[in-house]
Amino acid sequence: MRSDHATKMVSSEGSTRLAPQWVFSRLTSRPTASIRMSFNPIQAWLDMKAQLPELAIEGIGIKYVYPIFLVLIILEYLNAKHLFDLKESFSGFIIGVGATIIRVVTNVFEITLYMFLFAWAEPFREHYLGYSSLGFAWYIWLICAIADDHNFYWHHRLAHNVRLLWAAHLPHHSGKMYNLTISIRNGWFITLVKPIYWLWMPLLGFEPIMIATCLIINAFYQFTLHSQLVPSYGWLENIFNSSHVHVVHHSCNTEYLDRNHGGIFTFWDRMYGTWQEPIKGIVPKFGISHDPGTNNPITHNLFEFQEIWRDVKRAPTLKAKLMYIFGPPGWSHDGSSKTSQQLQEELKASGQFGKGIPEQVAQRA
Repeated sequence: MRSDHATKMVSSEGSTRLAPQWVFSRLTSRPTASIRMSFNPIQAWLDMKAQLPELAIEGIGIKYVYPIFLVLIILEYLNAKHLFDLKESFSGFIIGVGATIIRVVTNVFEITLYMFLFAWAEPFREHYLGYSSLGFAWYIWLICAIADDHNFYWHHRLAHNVRLLWAAHLPHHSGKMYNLTISIRNGWFITLVKPIYWLWMPLLGFEPIMIATCLIINAFYQFTLHSQLVPSYGWLENIFNSSHVHVVHHSCNTEYLDRNHGGIFTFWDRMYGTWQEPIKGIVPKFGISHDPGTNNPITHNLFEFQEIWRDVKRAPTLKAKLMYIFGPPGWSHDGSSKTSQQLQEELKASGQFGKGIPEQVAQRA
């Protein structure tokens, strides 16, 4: 049942969902002049957060998962100090703290948007598809988890192939040492665009609380991908991602550039042509080829945006300016730098692809 003034709806499974009008209920109950004079964005955020459903997995993460992650990082350091640069790790920790704070703030808006779209599209689903919600059956959870990882694949792939998005994602790759601290080293601005790839799910009828839970589970799984101490999973890597596979993704060797974008599953890369097996004899080189030369967390989050602006200013045409923003990293109008695809094609043409030869320093971020 739903009244015209209700701010909540209860599904047949007993879960609580918020109707679209709740988002504006506080605003419409006050005079316009009062809104202009007394609007408090912090209070508005707190009000919005208070009306969101509780995610059980968040409590599990805070109580159990995050402490385990911290212990694993410490154990990895104690067992493999040669895989750490403490200055870089501290910088990565600061980057991670900043990313977490931003994520906590934006997450409220993200889930709110999912809930709004879910409720807004419900009449259309009922009329055209014959259901209001896909529900919480076990197989819907499985489909949601697979769909979530498919979303992540395309979010991740485009973050490597659109320079503006790469600038936001780059801090996750700018560490020269590959260890578990990389898992928390996320860019401060990537979360502002990431939700776009998930918007279709609440429209189709996936419950917002299910979407949010799958996102968190995916993030938990990916923590395990950033260690050189975890062995290969063998044949399971035909399905599941692992550190052994993900090392390729984080390497800046020409053969490995822009490969293996999957989160939990590896079959997306195989399906879409971005899969690369680890090559025997190729020693992974971590970090980025266009390094800022500092551990300053602010610099790592901003410097590629500054480089984009520099290139836009020197570009001779409007098309070139747009390519420096939305084209692939490394693209240049004068050939002074090259994209990963161009570099790989040149290496293949030389017959040296996968042979572990000393590589040229490629001007590709």
